Amino acid sequence: MNKNIKFTLTLFTLLIAVFISGCIDQTEENTSHQDESIVVAVSILPQQEFVEKIAGDRVSIVVLIPPGASPATYEPTSGQLRDVADAKAYFTVGSGLPFENVWLEKIEAVNEEMLIVDCSEGIKIIEMHEEEHEGEEEGHDHGGVDPHIWTSPLNAKIMVENTYLGLIEIDPDNSELYLQNKEAYLKELNEADARIRGILGEEGGSFMTYHPSWSYFATEYGLDMITIEEEGKEPSPKDMQRLIDEAEEKNINVIFVQAQFSKQSAEAIASAIGGKVVTVDPLAKDYIHNLDTITEAFSQGITKE
Repeated sequence: MNKNIKFTLTLFTLLIAVFISGCIDQTEENTSHQDESIVVAVSILPQQEFVEKIAGDRVSIVVLIPPGASPATYEPTSGQLRDVADAKAYFTVGSGLPFENVWLEKIEAVNEEMLIVDCSEGIKIIEMHEEEHEGEEEGHDHGGVDPHIWTSPLNAKIMVENTYLGLIEIDPDNSELYLQNKEAYLKELNEADARIRGILGEEGGSFMTYHPSWSYFATEYGLDMITIEEEGKEPSPKDMQRLIDEAEEKNINVIFVQAQFSKQSAEAIASAIGGKVVTVDPLAKDYIHNLDTITEAFSQGITKE
C-alpha cells in the first residue's frame, strides 16, 4: 500500500509539473505575441479608430487624451509618457490642437527615435477671426486656427491617408494589408459623407453651439455655425441677449454643447427661447457611428434660411 501511495504521489507531482510548464509556455507565447505588436501613439480617440481600421491588432495604441478629457486642458500622466517611450510613431492631429501645442516637444523628448506623423498634412486649416483669438484664455488658445479638422469626413479621409503612410513607414512588411484596409475604410467614409448630404440636403441653415467645434463640418455642408463662447470665455450679458435675439430671429430651438465644456450659458439661452440643450461629442471614438449620431442631431436643430 505504501508503494501505491508513493506511486500516486509521484504521478501527481509529474502532472502538476506538466501543468505548470504548460502555463509558463502559454504565458511566454502570449507575451511573445503581445511583444510582436507595434506601439503607436495618437492624440484623440477618433484617431484610434483610424489606426485600428488600417492596422487592426497589429498595433497597440496609446491614446493621450482619454474619454471625457478636454484637449484644451488635459495633461498626460507619467504612465502615458512611459508608454510613449515604447512607441514607433506618434500620429498628431497637427492642426493647432492645444494639447499638442503644449506637450508635443515634451513628448518628443521622451522618445527621440519616434516617427512624428502630422495627420493634417494636405488639409486647409480654418483661421479664427483675429478679434476672437486676441482675447482667448490660455486654456482655449488654438494658436489662431480651428484645430477640429476631423469633424469633416472628407478631412478624415486625408487624415487616414496620412496615418496609412506613417504605418507603412514603420511597418513596411504589412503594407499590402494596410493598403487594403485603408481603401475599405475610405469607402466607409465616402458612404458616411453621402448619408450626411442626404439627410442635411443642400439648403443650408443655421445652428447654435457653445464651443466652436464644428467649423469644418459646417463649411463642408453649407451651414452657418453660431457660437456662444466669446474669445474663449463665457459671453457677457450683452452678448447673451444678442444670442437670444439671433436664436429667436432664426427660429433656433436647439443649443448644442459638448461634455468637456460648461452648459450654463447654453441652458440659459435655451430657457429664454423655449428650446433645449443637446450634447454632441466631436471626440467620440466610434467615428462613423458618431457622425451619423451628430448628423441626426443637427438635422433636428438646424433652421433653414
